[in-house]
Amino acid sequence: MKKSELLKAARIALKEYLGLVPEESLLIVTDENKREIALAFHEAGKELAYESFVVEMKARKVDGEEPPEQIAEMMKSVDVVVCPTTRSITHTEARRSATRVGVRVATMPGITEETMIRCLNEEYDKVAQTTEKIANALKEGSNIRVISEIGTDITFSIKDRRVYKNTGIIRHIGASGNLPAGEVFVAPIEDSLNGTIVFDGSFGYFGLLKDNVKVQIENGYAVKFTGKSDAKNIQSYLKKIGEDALRIGEFGIGTNHTAVVTGNIVEDEKALGTVHFAFGNNVSMGGKIDIPLHLDGIVRYPTIFVEEKIIILLGHILI
Repeated sequence: MKKSELLKAARIALKEYLGLVPEESLLIVTDENKREIALAFHEAGKELAYESFVVEMKARKVDGEEPPEQIAEMMKSVDVVVCPTTRSITHTEARRSATRVGVRVATMPGITEETMIRCLNEEYDKVAQTTEKIANALKEGSNIRVISEIGTDITFSIKDRRVYKNTGIIRHIGASGNLPAGEVFVAPIEDSLNGTIVFDGSFGYFGLLKDNVKVQIENGYAVKFTGKSDAKNIQSYLKKIGEDALRIGEFGIGTNHTAVVTGNIVEDEKALGTVHFAFGNNVSMGGKIDIPLHLDGIVRYPTIFVEEKIIILLGHILI
């Protein structure tokens, strides 16, 4: 039963989200951990596309690590690329190079069969409408404040930064996005972030958090981590990458009503009623942090101010 459901989700993703047509070619980039999902896309691709290819690489070690050069070249030679991979290749030069030459790319870091079946369904229009609504609200101001009942209180500026919306609709030449869909995101002005973030959902690479992770941010840098083992492990992991891994590169808002927080960050960051802050690379969204790492952390039930206006209250959309 799961195999047929997986194939159905793959068909929906390729046809409805990516707009794949019979005259086009499809490439699926995967690794040994996501082989079954890749094969479902390949089966659906053979039905829908002129030609479908699958290429498997070794699983990358960290989010943001480049795929092999040979695969990066292949990504530029087709019409559509789908990437069900263990680690994210969203924020890589390989992905950026492919979209620059007009390829449509859907990245699916950490995707599981359960997430794919649950979230890649026919309700893409509802997700797209919510995403558009939140994106428009975020564009109405430059100064953002995010608070939560357990201690998050951080301010930052998004002045002159583009607000991106992942509606899941990746049908235009050179378009790219994350699947499952459902987020609005932006690269804040890097040195404008000041305050406290309390992560209480999940964290990329680490999964569901056992305890809250409190992070003090000064001028965009994480200067102090407070908590139990999760806090210590996350801090140690980021420090090993380098100083820029301690910088906040992204602020995002989940807009998908079918997504839930499970420990799988590709779904967690889309869950309606959450926000996420990411450490590391934000070049793909117009920022200045260029390192081979992009790691998201989830904050549940936030209240978000755009200038003085509340657009989300305790995770509930007010607009």
